[in-house]
Amino acid sequence: MAIKFPSEEWIKELCVRLNASESYAQAAANWEGDQLFVILPDDSYSETSYYYINLRHGKASDARQLRSAGEQKALFTTSAPFNTWRRVLEGRLDPISAMMSNKIKLAGNMAQIQRMPKATVELVRVAASIDTDFGS
Repeated sequence: MAIKFPSEEWIKELCVRLNASESYAQAAANWEGDQLFVILPDDSYSETSYYYINLRHGKASDARQLRSAGEQKALFTTSAPFNTWRRVLEGRLDPISAMMSNKIKLAGNMAQIQRMPKATVELVRVAASIDTDFGS
C-alpha cells in the first residue's frame, strides 16, 4: 500500500528502509549529520512541512515530523518545493545536480556532501523504493 508523501509515516518508513539497506550502510559508513527536510508549497502542495532524521555511520534514527524548522536543530537542512521532491523520488531529477543548481537548497557543510555523494545517492535510491502516494 502506498504511503502518503509527505507524512510522518513516510519518514519513519524511510528510517526503517535505510537501516535495512546494506548498500546505504556501506555508502554512509563515515557520514555524521542529522537532516531536516523541508517540503515547501507549490502548485500541488499548499503547506510547508518539516521532517527530521538522524543519520550516523550508515544508520538512521529518530525520524519524525516537526511542527516547525526551529523545533529541532540539524547539521543539514534540505528544502525544496513539493514537486521538486517528487521528481527526485520518481528518479526524474538527480539530487546532486539539483543541489548544485539550487533547485534543492542545502544549508550545512556542502563539502561533506561533495565528499560523500554515494551516501546521498543511496539515501535517495532507498527513498525512491518506497511505494509513495503523492496525492495526485
